[in-house]
Amino acid sequence: MAEKFKALTIAGSDTSGSAGMEADLKTFEEIGVYGMAALTVIVAQAPTDWAHDIFPIDIATVERQIATVGGGIGADAIKTGMLGSAALVNLVVDSIQKYKFKNIVIDPVMVCKGIDDIMVPEAAAVIKANLVKYADVITPNTLEAAYLADMESIESLDDIKQACINIHKLGAKNIVIKSGSRFDSEKMTDVLFDGKDFLIEEKPKLANVYNSGAGCSFSAAMTACLAKGLSVHEAFNHTQTFMQKAVAASFKLNQYTGALCHWASRQ
Repeated sequence: MAEKFKALTIAGSDTSGSAGMEADLKTFEEIGVYGMAALTVIVAQAPTDWAHDIFPIDIATVERQIATVGGGIGADAIKTGMLGSAALVNLVVDSIQKYKFKNIVIDPVMVCKGIDDIMVPEAAAVIKANLVKYADVITPNTLEAAYLADMESIESLDDIKQACINIHKLGAKNIVIKSGSRFDSEKMTDVLFDGKDFLIEEKPKLANVYNSGAGCSFSAAMTACLAKGLSVHEAFNHTQTFMQKAVAASFKLNQYTGALCHWASRQ
């Protein structure tokens, strides 16, 4: 019987299914990894204008969920998503130590798509001070990377490289920074820094696509690949292919948003 690989996501639930825990579990499944979840918040969208309402889950409940996996099952890799309070970030740090989790991917969710301000400054500060150092891989967007790297902004490839160096000094082993749609360029740029060398992936921006949940899915794909025993560089390359297909085949959900086609690699 083939070995079964397991991964845990500690993240919020996106009721629309396009991001958060829902995107993570879809990604795990498509890459051949059994997915488990510890929910931190539930996000519901208002049908009339798609405004996001956030309903936090109490710390004790999150702790019990993590214990189910850490104490009762085990995981070949874990990832974090939305951590909405300093106390929650510290719980994750304590859990990493307690259960000796490995292959840790930190998606430092500090901003929502379309918003350029840090959502919860207190949580972001603790991510920077306490959580980053446990990351085997950290996957910030350019706004999150600028915050972690103590840079005013990230506007170029050289800025991305400098941010990678700065974040590596915080203790993260490998840094992946994604330019996404925030760069005024015809190309998308993803950069992996392993503490010594840079691996740069550039590809044309796709027109008429939806990218809700792209950051979640990217970090989940990295997590799933690490759970299966791939190296960070192998995981990065596999994730590039997975994401390119998922975004290219994305589709409209309603008048406000769309979703990635996580199963595009099967087609």
